[in-house]
Amino acid sequence: MERDDQLELYGLVADRLKDAHTRVRTLQVPEGVRMALTRKLLVITAAAKHDLADAARRLEWFMEDLDEGRYPEDVRADGSP
Repeated sequence: MERDDQLELYGLVADRLKDAHTRVRTLQVPEGVRMALTRKLLVITAAAKHDLADAARRLEWFMEDLDEGRYPEDVRADGSP
């Protein structure tokens, strides 16, 4: 049963990551902000390989920030702070 739950969580996280990447790609924000958001998503994706539950929590927080319009500030065009 635990394996089924794990597979279900993998599927949920994968779907949410895909949605998050699509949302970031279509945001009307400066390119540096988009790059910073994309880097955050890549970190969450990498974390999912080691701690799926933590990655799911981090992704939830990321999506809440997107929903609330909270984006990285003071980011240069090259994406560096």
